[in-house]
Amino acid sequence: MRFDIVTLFPDCFTSVLSSGLLGKALAKQIAQVNLVNPRDFTNDKHRKVDDEPYGGGVGMLMKPEPIFGAVESLPCLPRREIILMSPQGQTIDQPLLRELAGNYDQLVVICGHYEGVDERVQHLVTREVSLGDFILTGGEIPAMALINGVVRLLPGTVGKVESLKAESFEEGLLDYPQYTRPANFRGWKVPDVLLSGNHAAIAHWRYEQQIKRTGDRRPDLLKKWQEEKRLGGWGAGEPGEQEKEKTNDH
Repeated sequence: MRFDIVTLFPDCFTSVLSSGLLGKALAKQIAQVNLVNPRDFTNDKHRKVDDEPYGGGVGMLMKPEPIFGAVESLPCLPRREIILMSPQGQTIDQPLLRELAGNYDQLVVICGHYEGVDERVQHLVTREVSLGDFILTGGEIPAMALINGVVRLLPGTVGKVESLKAESFEEGLLDYPQYTRPANFRGWKVPDVLLSGNHAAIAHWRYEQQIKRTGDRRPDLLKKWQEEKRLGGWGAGEPGEQEKEKTNDH
């Protein structure tokens, strides 16, 4: 997949794109990230990318010409989405990341700044995306989150594909509590069921913990999950059903 990031601050991406799984994925050419600066598409000696809004108001707006120039300089792959990072857009969630990872070859991501962008940029944009209901100084941080979330879903980025299926939000519930060695740390013990070796019991415990944790921390998600389950979504049964059946067979 190709990402083209239209940003006034390309240096912001240097560390993020070279670190961790994302850095490894780019090194393996699972994805490609191209950074393009709208200032390179200005026509004045000051490389001006912003101006005062017509009708008055506080702050400055990004001008349309540099953004159009930046986007129009890019190659156009067959399955392309042009995304404006904006607090007015669709909030990033796991279904959105799965959609972008599975349906597109190229994501052009425009990072807004100042008080926003000239409304005529909407003629370029096919989707607006937001990190959440709050305001940041620019679209770079949301763009980084979007890139990270999409690339980790691409084949070859995460070593064990099964781990992607067991994460928070993948089945509509938060993840279950997880533990590693030591079994007893400062008096806090790992639940006995996780040490039992009984895979069906462990799966059942994890499933119950997911429901409990989601209810405690995100009751809105639990309500949505219960409705989806009632309508036949999110699978028909709890994890561990196959293990129980295998155990009963012996």
